[in-house]
Amino acid sequence: MYAKPLSSTLALAIALSLPTAVLAQTEGAAAQAPGDAPAVKGDFHDNGPAIVVVGKAGARPDFLSGVDQLDKAELTQAIRPSLGETLAHSPGVSATSFGPSASRPILRGLQGERVRVLTDGIGAIDVSNTSVDHAVVVDPLLAERVEILRGPQSLLYGSAAIGGIVNVVSKRIPRRVPDEPIHVDALASYGSAADERSIAAAADVPVSDRIVVHADGSYLKTGDIRIGGYALSPEARREALATAALLGPPDPANPDAIDFAANAAIKGRLPNTASETWTAAVSAAYIGDGGNFGLAYSHYDSLYGVPVRYATRPGQDQEAPRLALAQDRIDARAEIDAGGALIDRIAMRYAYADYRHSELARDGAVGTTFYNKGMEGRIELVQALRGGWTGTSGAAFNLRDFNVVGDEAFLPANTTANVSLFSVQQLDLDPVKLEAGARFEHVTLASQPTATQLQFFDGTKRFETLSASLGASYAVTPDWRIGLNLSRDERAPAAEELFANGPHAGTQTYEIGNPGLKVEKSWGIEALLRGGTDDYHFELSAYHTWFSNFVYDAQTGAVIDGLPVFKNTQGNARLYGFEAQASAVVARFGDSRVSLDGLADLVRNPIDGVGTAPRIPPLRLLGGIAFNAPRFDLRGEVEWVDKQTRIADFETPTAGYTLTNIEANWRPWGSDRPVTLALSANNIFDVDARRHSSYLKDFAPLSGRDIRISARISL
Repeated sequence: MYAKPLSSTLALAIALSLPTAVLAQTEGAAAQAPGDAPAVKGDFHDNGPAIVVVGKAGARPDFLSGVDQLDKAELTQAIRPSLGETLAHSPGVSATSFGPSASRPILRGLQGERVRVLTDGIGAIDVSNTSVDHAVVVDPLLAERVEILRGPQSLLYGSAAIGGIVNVVSKRIPRRVPDEPIHVDALASYGSAADERSIAAAADVPVSDRIVVHADGSYLKTGDIRIGGYALSPEARREALATAALLGPPDPANPDAIDFAANAAIKGRLPNTASETWTAAVSAAYIGDGGNFGLAYSHYDSLYGVPVRYATRPGQDQEAPRLALAQDRIDARAEIDAGGALIDRIAMRYAYADYRHSELARDGAVGTTFYNKGMEGRIELVQALRGGWTGTSGAAFNLRDFNVVGDEAFLPANTTANVSLFSVQQLDLDPVKLEAGARFEHVTLASQPTATQLQFFDGTKRFETLSASLGASYAVTPDWRIGLNLSRDERAPAAEELFANGPHAGTQTYEIGNPGLKVEKSWGIEALLRGGTDDYHFELSAYHTWFSNFVYDAQTGAVIDGLPVFKNTQGNARLYGFEAQASAVVARFGDSRVSLDGLADLVRNPIDGVGTAPRIPPLRLLGGIAFNAPRFDLRGEVEWVDKQTRIADFETPTAGYTLTNIEANWRPWGSDRPVTLALSANNIFDVDARRHSSYLKDFAPLSGRDIRISARISL
């Protein structure tokens, strides 16, 4: 039998116990949490080191962990309604592109369970991993920066994250006491493609020299997004027009009859993609000389549509669902500056969330509702630096109680419990640096089995996984370093992969799980080269991973209830590719400079005896030229994406495309006062572009020409 629902009373009790633990120890200014700068008193305009992850010694760049980031200045230009689209120009990153509101990051061709999305170092506690039409409950508008983490350090956050970690860093629980009576950060923007209007603001008020209260909120409203051509791809349009010619006009007496010719004619705007989202949060933090703690409450509310998978053949279903989503969440953080010879600090993090979303029909009727209650916590012991040796060890737990109710409940009620132990160790023997990590997880998944599933399990599935990594880097010269990572990863199947069995309106598919799935295992190797000075930077990563029991959803070719059938299965597979990025200053004029930059990435994912895995991004090249001055930046870029003809069964090829973008930033009072005005023109030539990684790439292209203006203010 499956477990009882989680108790919100227990959740609140755990959250409230964290500050008590710190007070019992000491008062004071604490250490660092994942992705955050040290907690200090003072200047709020100083955001501290660019990349800081628990387990690192100070803020030194960690070569083997493959960290990339978008800081506040870059986010001003890159910000979009969804996290996937915000990060889509980062090396090795694509997006699910299930409409402008539900677009999750894809790292190295991997998505879903293989990519963990964190907020301030802990899970989003949503159901975005369940399906691509489910939005990530993380607000990019309030992000201080976004980090993308791969390599040994990712074992701190989960062995399932083979693709990597995306960590959104915010100031929701303050880490500094501002000098001024009130500190305010605000961001406002407008985008023409969807008539997008957004505003976000956060305020921090010191009520004493050690206590800070915080409030933040955001609001976003968009219309249907503008596209550069037809909604259907050329192949889908031809099929729809052929069907229309065969069947003739629909019967006007039948309101449910599909007009195939009308489907083929849709252009200019993508119907059912409008959205409205708002968030609000309050928090308080104590920051002293030997520790800090904080507690926050937040609410997320969104109503958005997902693009229609238009019918092109007789017998296909066609729906236009909208999703009404809400989440209430409690976050707690506690840190102790141990200051010992062995343990430098102790960091604790906890979150509890009550999430729900309903899939709405055209008339507003609720079809299916998803309920998810979850809690996640972790404790980390960060070692003191001794002779070049440091590291982080700890334990974490993750509990989820998930249920789907309604006519299209494709997944039965289920619970997941995950308990883990982890350690990442680093040794600096300059010029050689070594890093090793290990993570053990015990996972229990419980669900009520159907009659056909009883042959596979009695209601409970248990998995134990052990993942490890070993890496080394060598400084060839003071400016250049080479490295090598070896990894062994094991991932337990998720409830969605095991238990799904039914129609899903959001993705307009019929999904079938496989209770007989085994632990997914992989061996991986990655070689790295990085170097640079003040005038240039170069970075190259090449990787190859061998999978056994690789889990993938294969389209079977069958149709049930008018929906294409996708079934989870396993096989041996490989994942290989590369990422490269470079920049160089080519001219200087006093305090101004002209620079060139570029990136390239490629991934392949063949499955033995089957062919390529579905929805793998093709080769991409991006190049830009920029002029940077103390008060003004101007940049132009061209992104070229190759066609994708390496396709899975029942997939269609995807045409290549080229996008041209221009952006400008103006700092009226210089960089000392963080006030920035940004203007950009994206997809200037209104190209019809489709991402192969999207389930809906034949029915929903990317945005057409989009003129955006933003203002970011910090006072």
